Parts: sequence; structure tokens; C-alpha cells
Amino acid sequence: MSPFDLVLTPRGVRFMGRLFPCTIGRGGIRADKREGDGATPVGRHRVVGMLYRPDRMARPADWAEPIGPGDLWSDDPRDAAYNLMVRAPYAPSHEALRRADPMYDIVLLTDWNWPEAQPGRGSAIFLHQWRRPGAPTAGCIAFRRDHLRWIAGRIQPGAGVIVPAPGLAALA
Repeated sequence: MSPFDLVLTPRGVRFMGRLFPCTIGRGGIRADKREGDGATPVGRHRVVGMLYRPDRMARPADWAEPIGPGDLWSDDPRDAAYNLMVRAPYAPSHEALRRADPMYDIVLLTDWNWPEAQPGRGSAIFLHQWRRPGAPTAGCIAFRRDHLRWIAGRIQPGAGVIVPAPGLAALA
């Protein structure tokens, strides 16, 4: 493990010598992640991108890409663009990346089931802002706004996001 990896522990995510409280998926941590189970998948994932809302904040890192008004994420396992960013108008099931709430003001994209998604394994696992402390996600890892901004300003593409199996979480 590198000090530049994010490591999920029972007390939060460890990154660059700091520990950040976080929330995970409502389905807990699972090695057998499936579409719609709300679980955060076990594994060593990589950060492959960063998105941000340029109308709400300055670019958090030089490699961050702006979220535009028509940016969506395909979450339909039957769609050829499943688990990829797409643009409106878009008929298959999708999630808007430009939300009214601040949850996706910064999004770190991971390589979970990407870029060649296998239908049924679950769509994107993002690192994003939490709704409120303790509120679970649909499988993503979520942080307090100021903590996410601190992480976003320091993380590099390719950094690991390590999610140990539940029995091994204490060893991380």
C-alpha cells in the first residue's frame, strides 16, 4: 500500500496520514457486488477521474474535468454505454451528474466495473460528498464536503481505493 492510497478502515478512510469519517453503501461491504444491492465492493480500485461543478467551485485539481448541464451516467445494464458518462438527451436509465444538491460537486471516479462493464456487477462507485453524517450511499464512499475537497486537492490519478473484506477491515 502506498501513502497515496485511500484505505477504508472501520473508523473511516485513511489517506496521507489522516483519517476521514465516511459513509459506505447501505448494503455494507461485499465481495459479490451486484446491481442494485447498495453494497460497496471489496477490492483495490483505482481513481480514474475527477469531476467537479465549475459553477460552484474552483477546479480542485489540474486534472479535474467540469460537469456540464447535460452530463449523465448510464446505469442501465442493458445499455451499450452502461457505467459510462453520457450526454442528455438520453433515453436509457441514467443518473444526472449535475445535481441540485451538492452531493456531486466533486466526484472521484473509480475503475469499479469500468471501462468494459459487465452487466449486473453494478455501476459506478464514486467518492463524493455525503448527504449527512451516517447516511448510507447506494454503494459509493461519501465524505464531509471539506474533507472531500482536501482529498481532491491531493489525490492523483491511479491512486488506490482499498476496500478490505469485512473480516480484514481491522487490518487495513
